[in-house]
Amino acid sequence: MDPQTLLFSLFTPEGRENPFPALEALREAAPVYYDKDLDTYFLTTYKHCQAVLTDAVFRTPDLSWCEEHLPDWRDHPAADFFYSSMLRANQPDHTRLRRLVGAGFTPRRVAALRTAVEDLTDGLLDTFADATAHGAVANFQELVGYPLPVAVVGELIGVPAADRPQFRKLGSDASRLLEPVRTAEDWARADAAVTELRVYFEDLLLRRRSEPREDLATVLLEAQEGQERLTRRELVDTLLLIFVAGFETTTGMLGLLTHALLTHPDQRDLVTGDPELAVQAVEEALRWDTPVQMTERIAAEPAEIGGVRVPAGANVTAVLTAANRDPAQFSDPHRFDVRRSGTKGLSFSAGPHYCLGAVLARLEGAVAVRRLFTRFPGLALAKDPVRRESVSLRVYEDLPLTACGPVPSPERATAVATTTVKD
Repeated sequence: MDPQTLLFSLFTPEGRENPFPALEALREAAPVYYDKDLDTYFLTTYKHCQAVLTDAVFRTPDLSWCEEHLPDWRDHPAADFFYSSMLRANQPDHTRLRRLVGAGFTPRRVAALRTAVEDLTDGLLDTFADATAHGAVANFQELVGYPLPVAVVGELIGVPAADRPQFRKLGSDASRLLEPVRTAEDWARADAAVTELRVYFEDLLLRRRSEPREDLATVLLEAQEGQERLTRRELVDTLLLIFVAGFETTTGMLGLLTHALLTHPDQRDLVTGDPELAVQAVEEALRWDTPVQMTERIAAEPAEIGGVRVPAGANVTAVLTAANRDPAQFSDPHRFDVRRSGTKGLSFSAGPHYCLGAVLARLEGAVAVRRLFTRFPGLALAKDPVRRESVSLRVYEDLPLTACGPVPSPERATAVATTTVKD
């Protein structure tokens, strides 16, 4: 197939389900491919993606970019939020925002959440146990995959438990902004969600001014460095960004991780036989089936990528899903191997915009894996899962599981844990 046909196949149901053959073929045919219809350079090698993500020449699309490419951005609250947030800010605003917000993501603060993560996971698994009693089938995402990250980021920020359920739909609607091609419906959903979430976080900050607590909302209110402070709008939008980004991508990770282990029973046995492998299982799942498929940058000046001249102002899309399966970077990249070590995938991006919540997401994944497969040794897929209709995010909407699959004996788990991983 020609490069454009390969690229556009990613937008089909088949391509969304399994993009890897097309991405591999695109990498071999044109590792730096310019598509004139989408006006974007697509990068599919690890080397090129990492270089662009870490090179200051390539900036994120921000409000100044909107002036030329999205002239009606002021009519969209979602665009105002998205392109001015820390996710899209460039220097010097990005450095200032990241420095001030980083006060809420210290190792000590994240480590203090471990007990909360464990308790929240156990509580949700209680609900999952009830739902799967007597051989019943339950949607893992509905009962664990979505509510766990919402609860954890809610604990971090200070969102009361009673308020959290409403955020699933709002977060999903706001995340339509991540799609490379947005419809009028996408904008309408995102605008409505951002408007409602801004009102909520305005109110939460008002409450924290009079009732400070040990949470991120209070930390950000007090955050300052010299004479620098977050503005009122920056405070609201930062909480909004952390909440939405903190659970949407982690939800994707939990579903993909669980599905990967269930469809690779030898790897699952390794993890259950040696719980210490849970951390590596999370890392391998992030590489093998990346929750965020792609991210974009803008060339601030003329540049060259892989021998291809890229003009100033050009849009460049790093396809993280392809980079994480590049055979030049990862041996036998299509193989899911929880004992793979030294993995440095790009699932959390790289460079200045490396995900601020990566440590917390990894903690959630490792805790969930250990507890889920220890408590439900017979866990199995009940039928084919259903993915969200999205090009940017790989998220299961429905992951139907039963807890009554075949139960491996302790002897079998121990034996498998000591063997060499095979194809």
